Amino acid sequence: MKRPSRLVTAQSQAFSFTRRAFVLGAAQGAVATLLAGRMAWLSIAENERYQMLSESNRVQLTLVPPRRGWIVDRHGKPIAINRTSFRVDLIPDRLRDPDRIIAELRQLLALTAEDVERIREGLAKAAGYQPVPVLENMDYERFAAVSVRQAELPGVAPASGNARYYPAGSAVGHLVGYVGPASAADYEKTRDPLFITPGFKVGKEGLEKTMEPWLRGTAGAKRTEVTARGRLVRELTTRPEVVGNTLQLTIDAGLQEYAARRLGDNSGSVVVIDTETGGILTMASMPAYDPNSFSDGISHSEWQMLSGNDHIPLMNKVMQGLYPPGSTVKPATALAVLEAGIDPAETVLCTGSYRLGTGLFHCHKRGGHGHLNLNGAIAQSCDIYFYTMGRRIGIDRIAAVARKLGLGSSFPLPVPSQRYGTVPDTEWKQRKYKADWTVADTLNATIGQGYMLANPLQLAVMAARIASGRALSPRLIANRRYPPQGDPLDIDPEHLAMIRQAMSDVVNGAGTAGRSRLPVEGVLMAGKTGTAQVRRITRAERARGGKFGGMGVPWKYRDHALFICFAPVENPRYAAAVVIEHGISGSGTAGPIARDVLTYLYDPAKAMATLAALEEEWGGDIATRMRVEADRWRAERSAPPPPAPVEASAPADKSASPTPAPGADSEPRE
Repeated sequence: MKRPSRLVTAQSQAFSFTRRAFVLGAAQGAVATLLAGRMAWLSIAENERYQMLSESNRVQLTLVPPRRGWIVDRHGKPIAINRTSFRVDLIPDRLRDPDRIIAELRQLLALTAEDVERIREGLAKAAGYQPVPVLENMDYERFAAVSVRQAELPGVAPASGNARYYPAGSAVGHLVGYVGPASAADYEKTRDPLFITPGFKVGKEGLEKTMEPWLRGTAGAKRTEVTARGRLVRELTTRPEVVGNTLQLTIDAGLQEYAARRLGDNSGSVVVIDTETGGILTMASMPAYDPNSFSDGISHSEWQMLSGNDHIPLMNKVMQGLYPPGSTVKPATALAVLEAGIDPAETVLCTGSYRLGTGLFHCHKRGGHGHLNLNGAIAQSCDIYFYTMGRRIGIDRIAAVARKLGLGSSFPLPVPSQRYGTVPDTEWKQRKYKADWTVADTLNATIGQGYMLANPLQLAVMAARIASGRALSPRLIANRRYPPQGDPLDIDPEHLAMIRQAMSDVVNGAGTAGRSRLPVEGVLMAGKTGTAQVRRITRAERARGGKFGGMGVPWKYRDHALFICFAPVENPRYAAAVVIEHGISGSGTAGPIARDVLTYLYDPAKAMATLAALEEEWGGDIATRMRVEADRWRAERSAPPPPAPVEASAPADKSASPTPAPGADSEPRE
């Protein structure tokens, strides 16, 4: 059945149009209401947020790294300062085309291949927010060349600021350390935005590290108006930074540099202490690195040269070098002898050797010294006297006095690390090796060999305590409050006076250090020489004869040279210790250095004249010799390898005599 068609009238059409219009209007109204509400929300509730975002697009806030406090000596002479510098960094998360950027910077800044390698390694290791140094302390022309192209080099951040500078260079390297960019680990600890600000550096070693909170200061800030492309329009406001505090040391900067230079090409250290205050006047360790190189960013080749040097320029020998004290410990042994009640006038016959069971212990004078009392034994450094007396009193008495004088002690100094050495006794050996102490151990310890070890600072403290009669504690910071210095030592003053006289005879009498007398009228120096073996000499070697620790053996097997001293003998003011690694002779190597260093305190002109003549023989001052050494090292590294030897063909004549095998009739060539 067919459905009837629907009738469309004017009334039905009007009703249908009205309904559609209503629905459409309602939808439009809802959308309009929603837009109006959103606009109201954005303009009222979110006004502050978007205003800040807009402002941040127009205004750039930049932290200004604070200038570090100066480090000065006891007279106010600068040891570490700041100077204006220009630098360029890369910000990894802003880089778009690293290869192109590095290539352009290489051309603009004349970077070396090693610089480029260092930059690429830095980008690979750095977090996106961590600046990677490109070049520091550059001249203004190169800095300007990058600055005018900054808009074309996204991720490149040229900046001017202040860089750390050490006027004395390597002479103060181990004393003050150096600064460097904060690592990603440093930033993660604090999340301080200053740590990722280009140009900001933290202490990495030495006093720069341990005194970081005192030296750092407070960052400033700078607000600048920029375009959408980052171009500077104008500077708005600046909040100045707060400069770090000045750190004043007890160090004498002139003496510190002199001592470092006087060490020459030796591997060793010099420590000088003021016996009135306990202040350390010199703490030189050579060879050393130049802290300016580390602060600017050391190259791979320079690092390889330093780390591969057998003289270990990266180690602070004053605090971390441990050496057998050798005969410099004999004054301590002599004090133990006196405390045990032995008459100092009692003599011992030195024949050149001392028999213990089937073994022989030798004196440095093979023919022997004859009869010697305590004073003569110290002056002549007779081993046999101390073997004999040490065996009588025992190691525990000797160890107790050595500790009173500072051996085996740690001192409250602002240094990253100290090695304390060893003052052995019966309990120590049982605790460490689960073994009983032997008489042979005592004989070795009485002359500063065997298990006994000390660092150069401890030796200087020992000399200062003998000289002053007080338990002086070394100090390094001048602008710090300290408790009263040093109570009297728990040692009989008359015994100390005997030892001081004997040490004076070492230098000014018929002792072992006559060549070390001070060339200063009216000032006498007292001292004690020491020569310490670095390896055991077997009976077979002694039977063969020859040199055991001198020039005839490789450098690393030569004896250490040591010297402790104080001056003047009457009313001592300065005490010192000199240790020369593998220097062979305390009287021949270490003593003259101590003499010249103390001469500088009384007559700088005379000491400088001596140094000038020596440096002329050595080939210049420290910086000159370091440059020559670096050039020689690079030349050796870049030299082509020698050609491989060509194997000789078999001789045609079968009857030719064969070449004898090495060790048969032939003798190897050297």
